[in-house]
Order: sequence, then structure tokens, then C-alpha cells
Amino acid sequence: MKNIFLYILLLSCVVISCGSDDDSLQRIDQIMNIYMKSDTNPDLLNAKKNGSYTSFSVNDMLGDKAVSPVSIPLRMRQDSIFYMDYLAGAKRKKFDSAGTTYYSRMELTLNKTVNNTTQSVKDILEIRYRNTPEVFQVSEVLYNTKSIFSKDAGTPNSINNVTITK
Repeated sequence: MKNIFLYILLLSCVVISCGSDDDSLQRIDQIMNIYMKSDTNPDLLNAKKNGSYTSFSVNDMLGDKAVSPVSIPLRMRQDSIFYMDYLAGAKRKKFDSAGTTYYSRMELTLNKTVNNTTQSVKDILEIRYRNTPEVFQVSEVLYNTKSIFSKDAGTPNSINNVTITK
């Protein structure tokens, strides 16, 4: 009888200690949908449209090797607008000594065909992250050193829609 009571007490303690406290978990908010457009073309990622990029590749500039590819799939919305779906993959480094800001830096190689010749453009995409005990989130996105997206601290988690105008 004593053994049954001890087993029930032990099982109760285990169940109680396994309960989760959602407030103590750090939320992660780093998903980005990256759109590209110009003044004359609302979708530069649609390879079927004249003047659009036919392909792209992404290299992690902070990666362990000189060539550290980052996989960013191309997706399409229901209204047929294409975007790059960045979930994660580039290495992050501390931006400050306190560890409250991190950044990733990637080189985008954008290819387009002009007069049956492939032309490549290399641009730099930098993502800055805010790190607190409550949330790790995208705080700012820079494209060729120009800020194109920012998010205030405390803004709810969401998919971050970033538009690059070329």
C-alpha cells in the first residue's frame, strides 16, 4: 500500500513539473516574404515576364566557406505574384557586445536575359534581429545598405513582408 501511494505521489510530481508555461518561452519571428518590383514591373521574380529576373542564387557572406549557399525557395501567391520565402539558413553574428542585436548578410545574384545574353547583378541583403528573453525577431532589413523594412519592438509575430524596389 505504501508503494502505491509513493508511485502516485511520484507520478503526480512528474506530471506537475512537466506543465508548460507559455510566457517563459522565447518566440521566434524571422520568416520573411521578399518581393521584388520596379516602377514598370510589379513582379521582377516572375521569369515569364519581360524584364524580370530569370533566376537567382543566395550566398551567406558570414558562412564558414567563401561559397555558402542559402536555400530560399521561390513561391507564388494566389494572385500570381512571386516572392522569395526566407525562413532561416544564413549564419547570424552578434552586432553588439550585449547580444541583443544579431545580423545576417547575404549576397543575392540576380540573373536576367537581355538580347540572348545572361546578365548578373550582385546585391547585398542584410537582416538585423532583435534578441530579448521574450522574442527573437527581425528588426530591420537593409538592401545594398539602404533600409527597406523595419519592425518596432513588441510588434506581434507575423510573416514579415519585405519589398525591394529596383
